[in-house]
Parts: sequence; structure tokens; C-alpha cells
Amino acid sequence: MKASSSWLDEFPGRIAELEAAGLRRRRAVVRPLDGPWVQVDGQRLLAFCSNDYLGLAGHPVLAQAACAGASEFGVGAGASPLVSGHSTANAALEHDLAQFVGLPRALYFYAGYAANIGAVPALVGKGDAVFSDALNHACLIDGARLSRAAIHRYGHADLAALDAALTQSPARRKLVISDAVFSMDGDRADIPALLSLCERHDALLLLDDAHGFGVLGPQGRGSLAHFGLTGAGASRRVLYMATLGKAAGVAGAFIAGDEPLVEWLLQKARSYIFATAAPPLLAFALRAGLRLIEAEDHRREHLHSLVARLREGLAAALRGTHWTLAASSTPIQPLLIGRSDQALAAMEGLRTRGLWVPAIRPPTVPEGTARLRIALSAIHTRDDVDRLVQALAEVAAEMHKPKRTSPTETA
Repeated sequence: MKASSSWLDEFPGRIAELEAAGLRRRRAVVRPLDGPWVQVDGQRLLAFCSNDYLGLAGHPVLAQAACAGASEFGVGAGASPLVSGHSTANAALEHDLAQFVGLPRALYFYAGYAANIGAVPALVGKGDAVFSDALNHACLIDGARLSRAAIHRYGHADLAALDAALTQSPARRKLVISDAVFSMDGDRADIPALLSLCERHDALLLLDDAHGFGVLGPQGRGSLAHFGLTGAGASRRVLYMATLGKAAGVAGAFIAGDEPLVEWLLQKARSYIFATAAPPLLAFALRAGLRLIEAEDHRREHLHSLVARLREGLAAALRGTHWTLAASSTPIQPLLIGRSDQALAAMEGLRTRGLWVPAIRPPTVPEGTARLRIALSAIHTRDDVDRLVQALAEVAAEMHKPKRTSPTETA
């Protein structure tokens, strides 16, 4: 008797469909070398794809602090924070984080994704309403879906549309969620305007500053501090989330805000309650990293100078092409190319020249906006940026070269 087919047999064909559509993702095997250089599948490449914006991930001070933490606490946390995993090291880190961002209290999560998918369902549920920017990160989107609240998706940065949606919503509990710096476009949310709308409509604002923390604001204190919305200027209507694996160079995330709101998250965020706590050795490294972020303004100054140099160079190098450098003043510099196959070809052209810049394609970004996501770091040099500009100019020239027609085609 012939065995009936199983739905598990569909996966090879479904993977082949991704391949045919140019949507199959490749996982590179990477080994860090010196500075921004990495070894990718055995090839030495100059990388412009890391979110290590301040170059702290390989800093010896952080490595030494992590070793000290491992020596004192071992390498694991042992349990969830509400059982026995809330170590003195993690408690000290939460205190330092709250002070650093100028907010009353902070809660430390093992990952940024966990922070957002735990926070949104803890704050709102069935019968409530979530208002989400169209270009929000996937973890905010997934958190909204898990909450079972009514989801209102407004056009990217369209505050008029958000105002209208808030006005029309009958929900008593309203939560606005937004990236502070959008991860694939590099542009920044108008936080004062978002807060003003939340005040007008009795809403709460959950702000994801994964790509602004450490980079923006005085001494790298983040997007809220950039607008003077911390300390005496803090609002109880804002919950501030930031990740610690990007500019801070380690791992994890935190949410900071008004004391009752943070206490509520501690009590209700399932991704906090039911997950093993982050290892204390990471808290040692992060506390050391916070001190460097605060003290070393030269890293941010150098980083912002590289952003300006790249934009100036590409304005000339890409003239006459259909490629467009998105409007961004942050270390995320997206070069919009259009079709997925063209973005992949551009990525490969750079790789043959010894540079690694990832092609970002749908569904991560909207159809027709496939791009190279250039990420700058303080460990890049001016010469590194010039090399990238020159390589992009060469690749663009090759890809925009008119195709020759054969005699039979013109006959």
C-alpha cells in the first residue's frame, strides 16, 4: 500500500521557490579579525554590515570585565529573574542603565526581541488598541500580534494618519509603538510629536531605540535625551526600550520608564518571567561599556564624520545612476537599488572587491526597495569609507553599462 504524502515533504519545494524568487537567505560563517575586517566563509573582507556602531564589541576593557564576571559568577544565570537569576550584577546594571538614560527605573531583558514581544502584550490586550508605524521592526509587530489588541497600522511617519486613528479609536487603553531610528531606512521618528499625540489622546508610547542608544543624544544617552525628554523632562507616558548588542557592544536589552510601568512589566512580561536571566558576566561587560560610551565622545564624533564623508562621496559617485542614497543622518545608510536580483548582484560585485555589504530584500523591506544596507562604525577609518565609495562607483558603472545589441537583434 502506497504511503500517503506528508506535508513535511513540501519543504524542499518551498525552499526551491524561495531560491527561484531570489528570497533565500544565506547564513555566512564569520570570524572577526582586526578592526572592521572579518573572515567570511574563509574570505577576508572589509565589513560594512555590523551594528557595532561604536566599535566596542571587541574592546579589551569589555572583554576583561566579562572575564572578571565569569570568574565571580560563572557563565550562566541558572534560572529566571523571578526565581534565582536576578544576580547582584544584573541588579547593578539596571540601576546604572536607569541613571544613564535619565529615567526612574530599568528592567534588563536577555534580548531586544524578547523585550518587545513581552512588553506589548503586557501593556494591552483584547479590547485595547495598538498603533504601529508601517516600518516598525518585526519584534514590535510580533508583540502587537501577540497582544490580541486591535492593530492600527499607520503610514510611515504619517502623524496626521496616526492622529486620525487615535481620534477614531473607542479603546480606553491605547498604545503607540515606534522605532526611534528605523533599522532599514536609518531615519528618525519625530518623538516630541509622537509624545504630544499620546498626551492628547491619553495613550502610552513604547519607543524602540535599538539604533539610537549610544549613538544619539548627549554622551550617547539616546533619542529621548536628544530631545530633552529625560530627567526633569521625562514623561510617564513613555516607555523607552534599547538594545545592548549594538552600540553597547555586548547583548541583551532594557526597558526604562516610570516606576509603576516598569514594575508592571516585571510582573506581566512573559518573556521576562519565564526565560532564564542573562548571564551576570554580560552585566559586568555592559557596565564597563556604559562608562566608555559616556566618556568617549570622540567615537561618536568620528562616526558622524564618516557618515558625512560617505554621503558626500556617494553623491558624486552615483550621479547618473538610478541608485538612491536614502535620507539618513545615522550610521545606517541604505542605498536603494530596486530589484532583489540587482541588489544581490551589487553585493556580489562589492564582495569580489573585498567588501561585505548585505543586500536587504523583500519581505524585510517593501517590494521595489531592495537595497544595500551600509552600516558604519567608529572602528572604520576615512580610508575604509573612501574604498567603499570607489568600489560602489565601479559596481554601479558596470551595472548601468548599456547592453550591446547583436546584429541579429538590430536586423
